[in-house]
Amino acid sequence: MAEKRPIIVIKKINVVAAGHHGGAWKVAFADFMTAMMAFFLVMWLLGQSEETKKAISDHFSTPSIIEYNFQNYGAEITLEKLFLDLVNEPLKAFQSFMEPMDKSPNLLDMGSTKVVAAYLADQMRDVAKNVTVNQDGFEFVIPDNLLFEKGSSTPTNQFVGVMDKLKGVVTGLKDSEIRLEVQMFVQSVPDQNPVSATKVAAERLDIVRNKVRASLEHDSVDVMGDTNVREKKGEADPLKLIGLVKISIQQKEFSSTGQKTRKLQGILGNDKVDVSDYENLLKQVNQREKENKAKNAEIQKMIEELRASNPMIETGLPQPKPEN
Repeated sequence: MAEKRPIIVIKKINVVAAGHHGGAWKVAFADFMTAMMAFFLVMWLLGQSEETKKAISDHFSTPSIIEYNFQNYGAEITLEKLFLDLVNEPLKAFQSFMEPMDKSPNLLDMGSTKVVAAYLADQMRDVAKNVTVNQDGFEFVIPDNLLFEKGSSTPTNQFVGVMDKLKGVVTGLKDSEIRLEVQMFVQSVPDQNPVSATKVAAERLDIVRNKVRASLEHDSVDVMGDTNVREKKGEADPLKLIGLVKISIQQKEFSSTGQKTRKLQGILGNDKVDVSDYENLLKQVNQREKENKAKNAEIQKMIEELRASNPMIETGLPQPKPEN
């Protein structure tokens, strides 16, 4: 009788993967590329000179990396800018890191409402009033007595200085709309005539609008203007009537390339900086200014004391060697 052979059962299991092994590899690959980018950036930094390293360190110590150059207002602003840039547009953040420091800042491209408010507090602290910043842009007013003589369209001695400050705000703007509104009272013109007041307001608007247009670097910015002339109710001293030049800067919904523009944001959902927030930043700016003046005065005092004790320092002549 033949020996009974064991039965061998071969079980085949077919594993059907989701198309091309699913999409998990894309996440892993993106993490790998990010790590490699960071690695090469660190290696590049290690190979730079001490002067370059110091310059890069200074760039990262400012609230907006290197998009504009002014003193640090605190770690909160710095980290907010860095966080929003890396989360929303990481590649753009690295690109801005490599841009030259003297680039004209585009405030609407800074990502953070608080950074924009900090820049305005630094640039326009003696000029701008009623400053508000939201997701779409910002606005403020300038008292007309800083720009024009009372009841006329003749520029004051402060006009050039104020417009230079405004130039620092509008020059680098892209894909935005600038709306100007000249507000004044009929009683502020000498003859208190509505026709005269309307004419003066229109002349003021033309002067400011032309200065703003001449300051722009990009053609994707539209400048519009309007006048608002009204009667002052009740008795009023014409010398105390102060008009306003309102400046509203809003970001367009789409850029000139057709892409949707990035709105200004704030961490923890706070996407608006109101007047009180701006006043707090303004206090920080003024405090920093006082501290700088005190330090400069102290340094100047030390220099004067050194000059008094050794006249050779002032002339710049070399010190005579003592005789043996």
